[in-house]
Amino acid sequence: MEDFAVSFWIYIGVMSVFVGGAVKKFLAFHIGAMPSVVAWLGATLLLERLCALCMPAVLARLVLCVSCWLYFTWATPKPFLPVEGKAVFITAFFGLLGFPNHDVLWDHKDIVLKSKDTNGNLSGCDSGFGNATAKRLDAMGFEVFATVLNLDGEGAKHLRRVCSSRLTLLQVDITQPQQIEQALLDTKAKLGMRDLWGLVNNAGWCVNVGDAELSLMSNYRGCMEVNFFGTLTVTRTFLPLLRQSKGRIVTISSPSGEHPFPCLASYGASKAALNLFINTLRHEQEPWGVKFSTILPSAFKTGQSSNTEYWEKQYKNLIQNLPPSLLEEYGEEYLLETKELFQSHAKTANEDLSPVINTIVDALLSPQPQCKLSYLNIFISFFFHNY
Repeated sequence: MEDFAVSFWIYIGVMSVFVGGAVKKFLAFHIGAMPSVVAWLGATLLLERLCALCMPAVLARLVLCVSCWLYFTWATPKPFLPVEGKAVFITAFFGLLGFPNHDVLWDHKDIVLKSKDTNGNLSGCDSGFGNATAKRLDAMGFEVFATVLNLDGEGAKHLRRVCSSRLTLLQVDITQPQQIEQALLDTKAKLGMRDLWGLVNNAGWCVNVGDAELSLMSNYRGCMEVNFFGTLTVTRTFLPLLRQSKGRIVTISSPSGEHPFPCLASYGASKAALNLFINTLRHEQEPWGVKFSTILPSAFKTGQSSNTEYWEKQYKNLIQNLPPSLLEEYGEEYLLETKELFQSHAKTANEDLSPVINTIVDALLSPQPQCKLSYLNIFISFFFHNY
């Protein structure tokens, strides 16, 4: 009877360790943890069955000790690599939920991106993940090379004010290969004999949110030009430096490149192409020691995500450019409902960017960074449930 009582309390302890571990991973809030959560719950179920068979107290104690050892080995974070002497290049453009203040149009003939802020000047990535990442890495002691579309813009001025002298701002439009080449030359000149440790691909662009058939061809071309071809060009241009340092390439993608989300066909297709390119490159570069991480954030509030005026302009642009027959078949009311649905849920997007920024830091400094991390939050669930 005494052995049974001891086994019972040890059983409670073991179950607490395993269930607690599963809950902790679930609260980590990214899909990358799901396989380990499933394995953790499977082990919990197996132990529950073993304990239900009234295992002897000695065996129960052994199981408890092994369980605690496994848990604390898994739960203890590995120390980061040292920051000292490491340099990182960050690219930036416009995000799905993170547009700077500008009107965006694609010229149908020469596919040139034109963006203007309220003063008529070119605008760069003056907010969102790129801005937050540059500030965090600079504060940690990295030498940061950050790209902007306008060296005299508010975003660039803000970064100069709050960052140290280690920050270097470069005016780069990633759709222009010659500007990327110049950025490489400028980076090499500044580094001298030192290595480039990391590349953070933070570029992303999407304007309209609507059905695949209703999305303008200019949107498909624009998304591919920035999200895929632009990022591809930057990655290939800087890869020799990263191969030399056995460094890191961190790419900000999207869950829409992994799953067929309604209303995001043009954006998702470009991100799917990007994901496949990065995954292929990861396997090819493994012998050289270059490590790749792809981060898939969703519904974080940056830039114009809750700007009613902005979404109204995009809606009017779509209405004006759709073929009359297609507009009549779908109905203007349907387009309006889709726009309002997305806009209303965009207001509930997460304002705290730190989960993604922390993941970028982890990908740059972890001895064994994860290949893919996805943040598929409740905004997406609500939106597509209502859709």
